[in-house]
Formats: sequence, C-alpha cells, structure tokens
Amino acid sequence: MDTADNANPSVLVIGGTGFIGSHVVAKLVAAGCNVTVPTRRARHGQHLKLLPTANIVEANVHDDATLNMLVLRKDAVVNLVGILHDKPVSGAPYGRGFARAHVELPQRIVAACAAHRVRRAIHISALGADRGAPSMYLRSKADGEAAMFANPAVGSTVLRPSVVFGEEDNFLNTFAWLQAFLPVMLLGGADARFQPIYVQDVAWAVVNALGNDHTIGKIYELAGPKVYTLRQLVQLAGVWSGHRRPVIGLPDSLARLQAGVLEHLPGEPLMSRDNLESMKVANVASGPISPDLLITPTPLEAVAPAYLAR
Repeated sequence: MDTADNANPSVLVIGGTGFIGSHVVAKLVAAGCNVTVPTRRARHGQHLKLLPTANIVEANVHDDATLNMLVLRKDAVVNLVGILHDKPVSGAPYGRGFARAHVELPQRIVAACAAHRVRRAIHISALGADRGAPSMYLRSKADGEAAMFANPAVGSTVLRPSVVFGEEDNFLNTFAWLQAFLPVMLLGGADARFQPIYVQDVAWAVVNALGNDHTIGKIYELAGPKVYTLRQLVQLAGVWSGHRRPVIGLPDSLARLQAGVLEHLPGEPLMSRDNLESMKVANVASGPISPDLLITPTPLEAVAPAYLAR
C-alpha cells in the first residue's frame, strides 16, 4: 500500500481497538504502515501492543483539539466508529448518540484532515444506509457518508459491509451463547435477510482501498457469497456450537414488545426496536464486490463452524 510518497505511510485508525478495527490495524501493520490507534482507555488496546508499528494512545477523538493533534502528519485516516443503539429525540431523524458517533465525528475527521492536508480517508458505514431508511441507525449512517464526501480536499472512500462475522463477533457468537442456555429461541425479524461478510475480508478491503486512488469518491458494498435469513443464521449458530434449539419467529407486534423490553434492560441491549426497523431493509448487496477491492469473499461455512464449536 502506498498512500503517499512515504515508504511507510502513517495511518490513524479511529475505532481500531474493536472487532473490525483490530483486524484492520493488523493488516495495515503487515502492509508496512505506522498505525496510531486512539482509545478512551489504554487497556482496550492491550491486544494490539504486540504489533510492531502500532502505537496505542489514550485520547478522546470527540475533542477537536485532540483530533487535530492525532491527524497531524498522517497520510490517511480510517474511521470505524459505530454504535448500534440510541434513544430517539422528538422531531429529529435520530438520537444524540447516533448524531455524535455517526455524523459529527465524520464531520470533525474531514475538517481535521483538510486542515492538515491529509488527503485520504476510509470510512466504514453500513449496507442499507439511506436518509429515507426506516431506522435511526441507517439514516445516521447515510448522513455520516455525506459528511465524509463534503470536502473535496479529502479523498474519501466509503465501505458498506453487511453484518460482519469472525471469531470475536457479537453476532453469531451471541446466538450460539443464547442457545446454550435457552430451551427455545423467540426471534423477532426472523425473515430479515443478511449477506454476512468475513471480518478479514473487510480488513483487506480497507487496506486495498487505501492503496487504490481509483476508489476515491466511491461507495463500495461488502457482502459475502450467500444470503441467509436471520432464522437460518440462528439455526446454523446452534448447530455449529452443538446447542441447536427450536427457533420461533415472532409476529411484528410481539417482536416490538420483546425489543422494547430488551432495550430497557441493563447493559448493551441484545435487540432494540430500531434494530427491528433496520431489518426491514434487506441487508443484501446489489451485486458482487467490486474488483477494485481485490477480494474474493469468504463463505460463512468455511470459518464459522470452527470458532463456534470452541
């Protein structure tokens, strides 16, 4: 990868300590980059410290002065920040959490990049992002994309993955874990369609996009080779983990009631009413992954059975 004349490009990865971000950081290091990973708590990045050219720094990326310092002298910025849940605000298209993480942060990133002449940025969005979408999540993701393209001085590329799977995922692993304890799975949105993409493929897409200026100004969909319903994915998680349970799809009214209860429980919700709204939009790509990204998507069946069995 060559994001600048520098033989060892310096890349800032925001959201680099998370599930997808950790794989992106590892791939960038392997590609010869010097990678800076800001995190609210340094302990969140402990697993990255063994990577030889990864620098973990404790920083608040939502503070403009801090963000400007982080962007200084970088060749590129990768933004992977995203949240799944938020509370609605009357009269607004989405809540304050989505606004802060999905829209205002991209605005700040682009402004900082333009101010310090950082010409390349990669932004992870979501398949189905649209300002007219039924969910707050997808509407905020669409506004975040617009923010990334707002300043022509910054060459941005947007990647829209479907649901991402991999050994540390919170998707298939959660369904496998639940089936180890519950006698039956009562499932809202059982017929929603997904096209899962392997986390390693997403990470390679980031690296390859950075190395190809032809991707500037474009949006790319990232999806695996096969479409599944949510019901099928839950069933597979049960089979592969050795804890298959009956899966009962709930009608919309009961699904919303279930989601409403779950989103008010302590901790990170397993499901929210906004998640159900997101699932009204098929999480399916419009076509194959673009050859610009040099990826052949990995089948779910080639990876998930092994890690779910563990």
